[in-house]
Amino acid sequence: MTINTLKREMSSGYKSWILLTGFILFYITYLMLGALVFSTIERPVEDTLKTDIKALKEEFLNQSCVNATSLDNFLERVLQANKYGISVLPNSSASSNWDLASSLFFANTLVTTVGYGHTTPLSDTGKAFSIFYALVGVPFTMLVLTACVQRLMHLVTYGPIGVCRRRMGLDPRTATAVHFAVLLLLVVLGFFVVPAVVFSQIEDTWSFLDAVYFCFISLCTIGLGDYVPGEQPSQRFRALYKISVMVYLFLGLMMMYLVLRSFHRMADLHGLTAFFQLPHCDEDAEDREPIVKAGSEDQNENDLNASAKPLDPTSKSSYNAIQR
Repeated sequence: MTINTLKREMSSGYKSWILLTGFILFYITYLMLGALVFSTIERPVEDTLKTDIKALKEEFLNQSCVNATSLDNFLERVLQANKYGISVLPNSSASSNWDLASSLFFANTLVTTVGYGHTTPLSDTGKAFSIFYALVGVPFTMLVLTACVQRLMHLVTYGPIGVCRRRMGLDPRTATAVHFAVLLLLVVLGFFVVPAVVFSQIEDTWSFLDAVYFCFISLCTIGLGDYVPGEQPSQRFRALYKISVMVYLFLGLMMMYLVLRSFHRMADLHGLTAFFQLPHCDEDAEDREPIVKAGSEDQNENDLNASAKPLDPTSKSSYNAIQR
């Protein structure tokens, strides 16, 4: 390998990392833009609904004698408002479910498909914007997650497996199994046990089991919505807490995807993918190529130079090469 080739590959690698960083920054900007739009659309509707519920409560209390019709009307409106995260109680958790931090949290759960369902759009405009926002946001989130995991695979998976094989003298199957066990243990501790301890301390009504349950439901993108962080009364630093949970969800989803990719590689080496007739996860040239790739001009130039060379008359094309 010549010095010019090495420099060209290093430059291509730097450009690829810069593009990946740009993707992440654009992703954050996309979330912020969605949060601003959701907050602008939904907060006035929420304020109107709160005013109506408050007036209905005062009217209900001012009546000297409550009849069945008034009680049914009151309960129906209260339950409908509670479905949108608005409580009639004086010690409700927050002044608004559509401030900037809450809107950012909603946008994140929307594009990551977690979707707790505790806060939902109130207006038709908000519902329509959610559709178009998710149409772009969900595939883009998957693209960012895949690009990040592809980078981490060489650092967290292929590198440690190579170290186990060289320094410990393990065969590929054993090295992959040991690596996956260690990786799974670290992910369970770092993204389930430790966060569960933190959540159980911050959320007064959550036990440790409730917190573990929330972490599992969230990182598996099930999002039942029975446990939502930051919704208890008089929550301190609610905005910072919501943003921290949002970062935890993104990193957790990335690590879950990394665990799945590592398990796929281990299953491939142990023959499970062939047994179930699943696609292989080989560490070939295509897997090493980053999704966010730079230096395409140099590649095109090399292809043109290769095509300009005369064909070797002794070369023969095999049937397998044609079939590919």
